[in-house]
Amino acid sequence: MSAKFILKKAADGQYRFVLKASNGETILTSELYTSKASAEKGIASVRENAGDDARYVKKDAKNGSPMFNLRAGNNQVIGTSEMYSGAAARDGGIAAVKGAAKNAVVEDQA
Repeated sequence: MSAKFILKKAADGQYRFVLKASNGETILTSELYTSKASAEKGIASVRENAGDDARYVKKDAKNGSPMFNLRAGNNQVIGTSEMYSGAAARDGGIAAVKGAAKNAVVEDQA
């Protein structure tokens, strides 16, 4: 299986996408978008920004677990990682997004 973006419509009518690595693990989850077109632009923004180290904000979740946000050029969050067991695992998640985003196919389930 290759990496893919999965675009879905939420129960409240908004749209969200996740980026899944080739092993099926979710490596990035988007914010909610009010339209499908906006979510598709979000996917394009992930593709554009994923390769830039400066776009990643490393942080800790409320429970202290390492995580990261991917930000667009306008500093808006376009994706949030899962929580990781340690900083090295988080850095591996960033590397996974960098490697997967550019060529990931889009699976439209919306």
